[in-house]
Amino acid sequence: MRRVYLQEAELKLRHEDKAMSPETIQKHLLSHPFQPFRVFLSDGAAYDVRQPEMALVMRREVVIALPKPGEEIARHAVYCDPLHITRIEPINGRSAKPRPKTQR
Repeated sequence: MRRVYLQEAELKLRHEDKAMSPETIQKHLLSHPFQPFRVFLSDGAAYDVRQPEMALVMRREVVIALPKPGEEIARHAVYCDPLHITRIEPINGRSAKPRPKTQR
């Protein structure tokens, strides 16, 4: 039984090592000049932040506004726990992966 607890603790530590801190996310938002970036979550979801005004970083939550293509004002937003943000990549960077297209 004790080994199970150790494995759970080890998994938690590994996950936290990969998580982004709110300070790191905020640093990306405040960079000059601003570089649009993609936020990747632990569940595989990815969201684009094309303008610094489209995201709000708090200690336990990151809010990302989701405007439709061609719109400047978002109708929806996602709320992410920074512990689930695994990486941030520039949208125009070489390492950024394209988002899968959704069928409508």
